[in-house]
Amino acid sequence: MADNAERVHIDGGVLEGGGQILRISVCLSAIKGIPIRVFNIRAGRSSPGLRPQHITGLELVRDMCGGSLLSGDVGSTEIIFEPGQIRGGHYKADPKTAGSTALLMQVAVPVALFADRPVTLSLRGGTNADLAPPIDYMQTVFQPLLARFGGKIDVQVKMRGYFPRGGGEVIVQVNPLARGESLQPVQMLTRGPVSRIWGAAFVAGALPIKVAQVMAGVAGKIIHKKFQGSSVPIDVTSLKEPAHKAVATGSGINLFSETGEGYILGTSGIGSPRVLPEVVAEKAAEDLLKELDAGVCVDTHAQDQIIILMALASGSSKVLCGESTLHTKTAIHVTELLTQVKFKESDNYLECTGVGLARST
Repeated sequence: MADNAERVHIDGGVLEGGGQILRISVCLSAIKGIPIRVFNIRAGRSSPGLRPQHITGLELVRDMCGGSLLSGDVGSTEIIFEPGQIRGGHYKADPKTAGSTALLMQVAVPVALFADRPVTLSLRGGTNADLAPPIDYMQTVFQPLLARFGGKIDVQVKMRGYFPRGGGEVIVQVNPLARGESLQPVQMLTRGPVSRIWGAAFVAGALPIKVAQVMAGVAGKIIHKKFQGSSVPIDVTSLKEPAHKAVATGSGINLFSETGEGYILGTSGIGSPRVLPEVVAEKAAEDLLKELDAGVCVDTHAQDQIIILMALASGSSKVLCGESTLHTKTAIHVTELLTQVKFKESDNYLECTGVGLARST
């Protein structure tokens, strides 16, 4: 535990006021060795307090660092987390719902980077869910982005899981930093031209492949129109997940673009009985074009996820981002509170000088 063991009190009802505050708080608590109390958890929600998804993430980090968690029950609006020493090994997490495996990754992977030996995470739940990045995004966008900071992970999807059953399974292998090493700062200042765009619409379970074909066709048409006359390769395909690779019925689309500087941006959409597949695809395509029009080096999801990495890195990082969202502001607020770094936002650049935290064991 850190020399300054005084508990930090964090208001879980400020700014975004949801699971993001919990994830960042507990993640940094474990890494920095700072005990925390988080209160007013999801205070403004129709069902305030902890949900199974949140509890599973908290318990996962608790197990990884041999810490203690008080009041970690469904509906609790306050927790006290006392971290211990981060240890490598094999850890499992299963909320028994379609809770996002990507969000479990977000809370656990930074912690695992500071473990004393390699970490294997077996994460169950939803692989493609609303209000969270799909696991495809974590593989295609987050994994290479983390590598820029010096973090090495491998993400394998064993089973797809969809709302409401969940049941998906993801295996994440994390190679921790070498002893005495820190994350590396990044300078992502210019995006470069778009070099390619690709993606796939998918269906699983009882849905026919025609649904995926419609989504792929709509998204492809919108993107082709935008890049008409250019030489940018565009490939949006459709597929049906094999029965032995997916639990329950689901659909959606994942779209990605790569730029001349090697930066990858992504957007996605999840199918629903209440929304036409054409509408899902149209929004995903327009979201991607909006990110590209902004000329940014990281998309909206990645913008939130790099805050912790920038704060922990050794040296100055500067990244060309889009407009600061509520999620971004929340990530900055909690990260500054627990690391004492200061972020600066100017002319769409986000920058900070990290604390250079080294792996100590």
